[in-house]
Amino acid sequence: MRFNQDKKTVFLDPHTELVVSDEKLNIILSPSLYWVKKVILPLKYAREAKKLLESLFEDVLPEGNYNYSVYKASEEGEFFIFAYEDKSILELLTKQGIPSSNIGSVHFAQSELHNLQGATKINEMQSIYVKDGIVTLVPCCWIEESGALNLEDIKLSKHKIILAQFGHIVDSSSLIKISVILGLFILLTWVELFILKQDIQKMQLQSSELFRKYKLKPTIFQNKALLKKYTKIHTNQTKLRMNFSKELQKKNIQKISYKNKILKVIL
Repeated sequence: MRFNQDKKTVFLDPHTELVVSDEKLNIILSPSLYWVKKVILPLKYAREAKKLLESLFEDVLPEGNYNYSVYKASEEGEFFIFAYEDKSILELLTKQGIPSSNIGSVHFAQSELHNLQGATKINEMQSIYVKDGIVTLVPCCWIEESGALNLEDIKLSKHKIILAQFGHIVDSSSLIKISVILGLFILLTWVELFILKQDIQKMQLQSSELFRKYKLKPTIFQNKALLKKYTKIHTNQTKLRMNFSKELQKKNIQKISYKNKILKVIL
């Protein structure tokens, strides 16, 4: 089933004005929107080359926040490697009236137009043609053209990229640092929660020991009610003793003692 081929395919270039409607589109990026190299690497798979891409471009790229892509070109170890800025591409799509929700897929001209024969005009100033296997963008006056670019019969390859709408805000190294900091914060929070849990369990154990030792009621409400009862009794008894003491003083009684079931009153 060729769902991608049912969508309209357009060529995105800063100097080419697109006329599009509200529909899903397959985007082919002009060579002016990315950097490309053909390299030979002693690797079998493209995924093995991904970790090398930044270093392979470090001597040619101007300052910016780049994403990288790669696909294998032949069994002889040839790879096409790409560097591009999500931000620039997304800004151009917005300028051309193409919202991100209408993007079906995004491809490089290198992977989709490498079989072009002769030079092909893409606007009033520029043409593309293939030189040494690389899809190249040149001024129209430099080369004889064979006609305008026709994308209706283009069968798109499996080589595509996904534009990160917010990835350009923070570069990759900063994202790694932020991830490490967040990881440490989560770890510290987990350790703190673990210690807190241990303290709660310890307090619960101590509380159970106190309840058992002093034969307290099983609930706080019951113990509060019991405390209230005995506080009232204590208050009444204290008041009674004070009143009794006052009355004894009125009778000139100096001392009262009770021992061996004998009550003695000394005047």
